[in-house]
Amino acid sequence: MTIMNELQKQEIFEIEVLDLLKNASVLNNLIFGGGTMLRLCHDLPRFSVDLDFWTFRVKDFERLHKDLESIVLKYYELTDSVIKYFTILLELRKKGFARKLKIEIRKNNKRYDFEDKIAFSKFSNKQVLVKSFTLKQMVSNKINALLERRQIRDAFDLEFILKKGNRLDIEKDVLLKLKKVILSFKKRDYTVVLGSLLEPDIRSYYNEKNFEYLLLQINEILSS
Repeated sequence: MTIMNELQKQEIFEIEVLDLLKNASVLNNLIFGGGTMLRLCHDLPRFSVDLDFWTFRVKDFERLHKDLESIVLKYYELTDSVIKYFTILLELRKKGFARKLKIEIRKNNKRYDFEDKIAFSKFSNKQVLVKSFTLKQMVSNKINALLERRQIRDAFDLEFILKKGNRLDIEKDVLLKLKKVILSFKKRDYTVVLGSLLEPDIRSYYNEKNFEYLLLQINEILSS
């Protein structure tokens, strides 16, 4: 099985789990975020292999953790399950699927901008209504993620959101830090690390252009 086929199957797995959690009413108090949300709700042109959530008015994190365990154990093997200080983490395995699926939930209950969106995949016949971060909120989220993790996928996601008409409304010193991180990515980051998550047509574009659009947006603000 090719990597692309594995990623397509993983996306089917993600939608299946979202549908399961939705039917069990678990998603009522979770906000869907991260790259997988951008992929499934906004057609982000890269694959993402985890489900990331942020809590919304959750009072009992222990209960949420136990509810999640009992729900997923009916259908999947649970290879990891832990409640940490900041997060709840579960890792699932489905028979016949090469990749595990990680569910990570941030336990913060902060005020975020979110909206109702339909999560869907062209590889699945299911559609799931979720609470998801707005793209404006995702600009802030992805800036923080890029500065903290320095992962090329976060730069890709940030550029995608800006191409949707959103703005980099941040201080110039933060923009300089962003630019430094973006310029630090090497050829292998584009061809292998990012390239392995992209379809061939867009992969060739980023191998040649890198983050040309994102850097242009940053430089225009810095020069203003």
